[in-house]
Amino acid sequence: MRKITMVQYGCGKMSKYTMQYALEKGVKIVGAFDIDQSKIGKDISSIIGCRENLNVKIQDAKDFDKFLKKHSVDIAVVTTTSIFSENYPIYEICAKNGVNAISTCEEAFFAQNSNPKLAKKLDKIAKENGCTICGSGYQDVFWGNLISILAGATHKIINIRGKSSYNVEDYGISLAKVHGAGLSQKDFEKEIAINDEISEEERKKLINAGKFSPSYMWNVNGWLCSKLGLNIISQTQKTVPQIAKRDIHSKTLEMTIPKGYCTGMSAIVTTKTKEGITIVSECIGKVYDKDEFDCNDWTIEGEPNTRVVIERPATVELTCASVINRIVEVLCAESGYTTTDKMGENYYKALPLNKYIEEVACEDMCCDKEHHNCHCED
Repeated sequence: MRKITMVQYGCGKMSKYTMQYALEKGVKIVGAFDIDQSKIGKDISSIIGCRENLNVKIQDAKDFDKFLKKHSVDIAVVTTTSIFSENYPIYEICAKNGVNAISTCEEAFFAQNSNPKLAKKLDKIAKENGCTICGSGYQDVFWGNLISILAGATHKIINIRGKSSYNVEDYGISLAKVHGAGLSQKDFEKEIAINDEISEEERKKLINAGKFSPSYMWNVNGWLCSKLGLNIISQTQKTVPQIAKRDIHSKTLEMTIPKGYCTGMSAIVTTKTKEGITIVSECIGKVYDKDEFDCNDWTIEGEPNTRVVIERPATVELTCASVINRIVEVLCAESGYTTTDKMGENYYKALPLNKYIEEVACEDMCCDKEHHNCHCED
């Protein structure tokens, strides 16, 4: 069977690992795109950091649609921003060209509960053209599948509590700004926190209009409820600024954040369900001080209680490895905007990815060619 072909959209910090991991798993990269004019024309080896020229030059993002129309591509890996609506034009180009896509966009993990209008529109286009679009990354394993697996070993659940932190320096300027890094406390209140100081009715209107700004855990809680078969009664969100205790320099923002200014934010999402289970999850994204590090801490309260704590996870690398390992499931999933709660657990792929399409995935999932992206005959 031939190699899986891939295009990389977004050649920033994350793409160094997505492209490296894809190549090491036997994927053939046939194109790369970015909006940064300083990167256009360079070989992707300059991003990955390898000495050997890989003969794939970064192209202008405006030529993405034209490229997909001319070339056979199995999947696009999209590593750009965190907002679904900002990435939607990229996903739509993929969907209209019948090209599968997987994205690190946090909202794309479960956009049904934050931007249902665009999610439904994308689902329709992808179904019409026989491809699958989804979001994955760190949250797929560490905030999603890890918790659902622990739930499977629990007799009775009362509450699920999660807390995860990450350094916004590792993800680029767009993510840092979304978290309010570098703002004064007054500006944070006006630009970030005010979005959550609304009634439930107002929030529903924003969601239906596609104008809601979800924190990462908003979509994670929706994903968990879908995965666990829980029916949501209510869901609320609160953002809290993280304050610098001393001056902290940010390479990403190219500034020194003064003491008393915001290094980022904490977002707390509380979800109540018809089944009586409450999910309270918190993500803390900020510019780290010298003694701070990533941590992932989840507790299932019930019979029995279970807590899992992962200190110093390599969040960037884990995000990218999760995305590349997910390629197999995406190529074998039902067409549409299909979130990973419908794909089963993400698992380690020791062999080149095309081997799983040929020997494993197609046997189980791709026999119905009207509804799946089957590569059996390639």
